[in-house]
Amino acid sequence: MALARWSNLKDRIENIHSNHHTLSVYLNGAENSLRWQGSQTIASATSNSVCLMPANLDTNWEVRGPISHLHFYFSDTHLSQLIEQVWDKDGQRVQLDEIDFAEDALLTQLFCTTLGQSNWQDPLDQLALDSATQTALIHTLRHYSQRRLPTLRPTGGLPTWQLKRVVEFIEHHLNQPLTLKDMAGITGLSDYHFARMFKQTTGYPPHRYVLHRRLTQARHLLAETSLNMTEIALRCGFGSSSHFSNRFRAEIGVSPTAYRTQQRS
Repeated sequence: MALARWSNLKDRIENIHSNHHTLSVYLNGAENSLRWQGSQTIASATSNSVCLMPANLDTNWEVRGPISHLHFYFSDTHLSQLIEQVWDKDGQRVQLDEIDFAEDALLTQLFCTTLGQSNWQDPLDQLALDSATQTALIHTLRHYSQRRLPTLRPTGGLPTWQLKRVVEFIEHHLNQPLTLKDMAGITGLSDYHFARMFKQTTGYPPHRYVLHRRLTQARHLLAETSLNMTEIALRCGFGSSSHFSNRFRAEIGVSPTAYRTQQRS
């Protein structure tokens, strides 16, 4: 799987052919993008639209003004594995629909917020990206494929013993990158089922819980130790003191330095 940010101003792109599926969400400017098939022209009436181009489809595009969007690339293998893990069904022979400039509130929100605003190279954002891309794939399978897959509803939380093991694992690895697969592996559940059951039990999605625990530890270190900002950042799993400061301010409302001053006064 891969994500790509793409922007353009004026262009004509012909005979695009790929062996992977492409889900595209326009962040803006969809009305400036046209797709043509022979003599037929397909266009959007809104600035934000969703396109789904299945693998091995030939497409032609014309860009008549500024546009920007996110591409999400994935393969049949990803879809098959998800069907088997989430729905416990045969994942073979998945056929996606071709979608041109559709309105989809869930995908637009997902791409404009979590996927669009995350730092894709930052290990701290990996949990949120894992969850968001999984949600996008499940939504695509349910709404834009030939398979009739039922709505998924959480049926319960994690047993106490499993939650204890996961929480202990998180606490011992707060200074390291964590992925959804890491935590799900502790329970033997699929990534999807683990994330849903964890939220049922704790009230937090996994990525929010991990961030909460990192910031809780950071507040303790700020108030009770004389460690500098870089040392605290690394102990709490942040890549740098600036990254730590930005996350801390966004969540707590003040800078780490101001928080330490408040606690000591």
